[in-house]
Amino acid sequence: MPESAFRTSRLPENILVFARLLRAAGLPVGPGSVLDAQRAVSVLGLQSREDFYQCLFAVFVNRIEQREVFDQAFHIFWKNPGFRERLLSAMLPTVEVPEQESDVLMRRLGEALAGHADAPDPQPREKNIEFDASLTYSDRELLQEKDFEQMSTAELAEARQEIARLRLPVLDIPTRRFASDQRGSRLDMRQTLRASLANRDIIPLRFKRQRRRPPALVVLCDISGSMSQYSRMFLHFMYAVSNDRDRVHSFVFGTRLTNISRHLRYRDADRALAATADAVQDWSGGTRIGACLKEFNRVWSRRVLGQGAITLIISDGLDRDGGEGLRQQMDRLHKSSRQVIWLNPLLRYEAFEPKARGILSMLPHVDKFLAGHNINSLRKLIAVLGDDEPRDSFSLLQYQH
Repeated sequence: MPESAFRTSRLPENILVFARLLRAAGLPVGPGSVLDAQRAVSVLGLQSREDFYQCLFAVFVNRIEQREVFDQAFHIFWKNPGFRERLLSAMLPTVEVPEQESDVLMRRLGEALAGHADAPDPQPREKNIEFDASLTYSDRELLQEKDFEQMSTAELAEARQEIARLRLPVLDIPTRRFASDQRGSRLDMRQTLRASLANRDIIPLRFKRQRRRPPALVVLCDISGSMSQYSRMFLHFMYAVSNDRDRVHSFVFGTRLTNISRHLRYRDADRALAATADAVQDWSGGTRIGACLKEFNRVWSRRVLGQGAITLIISDGLDRDGGEGLRQQMDRLHKSSRQVIWLNPLLRYEAFEPKARGILSMLPHVDKFLAGHNINSLRKLIAVLGDDEPRDSFSLLQYQH
């Protein structure tokens, strides 16, 4: 197909809507993937339906468990009515059976289809089929314990509202500066000498106390492919924290490090997250934790880790570089921070063992190792941040599920 004909047709618009459908179903499809798909189709042309399918599949699918969801979405959106019945049968609820990731994505696909009734239609409709894709119900208590990756679209929206209501404790720590206070325990020599100049008969003593203020909070969030669903939820947590207190510095990393602190300062949540999405170029890619921490230590640590900052790392610890240089960078980060707290979604598994080289490199330089996969894990994090315990040596057995 000539590129001019492709641009003037409705195909680019339909590819865009199809990408939105996949994203609503839980696939990590960003604006870059949409542009890549449009360029690929314009080059490949529309010689056959199979070529068109494989072209979009190569761009939008990067994990094996996403294949079935893409397959169903493709044949429904591009109008193969026989697959609609297969979708409905796949969405039937089950009782007391753990959901696989593909099942969760299928459920989100159904909800996304229910919300895309006004999407542009490549072909005339043959028959309107209405169905209710809201197949699950979770009360407040169940929602607190449910894994982010297992939530439906409606539950994810409710979880975001819960996260927006979370507040970090205001934990004051001593600083190196002092303030005038007559009930203070230390003599303020400067103010005492100034006061003595106005009264030569006696020397009025002036006292001071040590100032206290909450420590800075530095958040380093992994946005690689293995952390896709969790990092999106933690972005909402980072946004809520950034607008609740001052001195919060937020960074995301995958194959590169990106400072998103100023983007999360917007009062409007949608604007803040849209600005963040535009600023980050490596969503759902690989992970180079050692290289990203090296850049942070070299460029940012002196700016944001002053006066007893607390560092929060959100990552599964799976490093594409096999932990190269990670031990040295974590050691430097640990020495520059008041506390280093690590949230790892892998701790949701009771049988978790630290066998990956990246995890083994990071653990000796972490003060608290916590699970990070649901709302309750965030509440436990808040409790830890409110407990100013002295730093002690870390043991590989100090897991807090």
